[in-house]
Amino acid sequence: MRRIIPLFALIASLSTLFGACTKPAEYRYCEGATWGTTYHITYAATDNLDDSIIAVMKSVEMSLSPFADSSVISRVNRGESLDIDSMVAKVFRASQQVNRLSDGAFDPTVAPLVNLWGFGYKNGTGDPTKAQIDSALALVGIMECGIADGKIVKKNAATEFNFSAITKGYGCDLIGEMLRRNGCDNFMVEIGGEMALAGVNAHGEKWHVQIDAPVASTDSVVHQQMSVVSISDCGVATSGNYRNFRDTSRGRVGHTISPTDGLPVATSTLSVTVIAPDCMNADALATACMAMPLEKAKAMIEGIDRTEAMFIVVHPEADDSLLTVTTSRFPTLLK
Repeated sequence: MRRIIPLFALIASLSTLFGACTKPAEYRYCEGATWGTTYHITYAATDNLDDSIIAVMKSVEMSLSPFADSSVISRVNRGESLDIDSMVAKVFRASQQVNRLSDGAFDPTVAPLVNLWGFGYKNGTGDPTKAQIDSALALVGIMECGIADGKIVKKNAATEFNFSAITKGYGCDLIGEMLRRNGCDNFMVEIGGEMALAGVNAHGEKWHVQIDAPVASTDSVVHQQMSVVSISDCGVATSGNYRNFRDTSRGRVGHTISPTDGLPVATSTLSVTVIAPDCMNADALATACMAMPLEKAKAMIEGIDRTEAMFIVVHPEADDSLLTVTTSRFPTLLK
C-alpha cells in the first residue's frame, strides 16, 4: 500500500526546507579609497556585495572622471568625436537644470578656470592673470552646450567639463540602486562626505548623520561635530571651502570659482549641507549655494520640493563666531 502523506505535513516539511536555505540579512561594512577621497558603506544583505560596489565606482570613474585619461568625459574634453554614455547624459542634463535654478551659479564648464586656480585636473599657476581669466571665461556656459545625435555639442571647441561637483552624489545614488536591485532596503552609502540613505540602521532607527563644523585643514580631513540629524530615504551633500583652499597674491582663496567673473567666490558662508530626494541633486545644489549670496541660495532651496539646507556662516559682527541658518523644513537637530 502507498503511504499517503497529509497535505499539512508536506507544507510544513517544504517550509522547513526552504527556511533553512534562506540566510538572514546582516549589516555589512565596506570602506576604501576612490576618486581621490574615501568611501564608507553600510548595508544589510544576505550576501557580500563589496565587489559589486567597487564595480559601480569603477564604471562611474571611467565615464565621468576628468582625472582618468581614458574616461568618456576626458575624451570629450580632448575634442574626440564619440557617443556619450547614459551617465554623462544624466549629469549633463541635471547640471543644466541646477544651472537654471541657480541663475548660472552652478556650471561644470567652469573647468578651465578651476584648472587655472590650481584646483582642477590640470596643473595651473594658482594665481592667474586677468588675461588668462578672461580667455577661460569665453569658454564657459553649459546652457550654450547641448546633446545631439548622442554627442555633446560644445559652446566652443576648447570648452571642457568637470562634473566633479555632481559625480560623487550621482555615484552614491548608483550604488544605492545596485543595492536595491540585490534586495537591500537598508543602507548608508557615503563617498567623500556625500550620502545616499535608505531604510534604517542596525538599531532599527533612521540614519544619524553628523554635520561637520567647518574646521580649516589642507592636509587632513577634520571631523568635528556641529550638528546631527536623523534622516532616511534621501541624499545628503555638504560643500565648503574650508578644506580646499590655497594662498595666493590675492590672499587665501577657496575652490569655488564664479562662472560670472572667473574669480574665487568671496562669501561669508563656510559650508552648506543640502538634503534632497537624491544625492546627485543634493551635491549640485550644495555647490551652487556656495557660489550664491546667502539669502538668494536660501530662497532657491525653499522653492525646490522636498529639499532643505543648513548654512554655516561667519557671524556678521564677530569673525570668531559662527551662525547656523536653516531653511524652514530642515530636520530637527539632535542633541
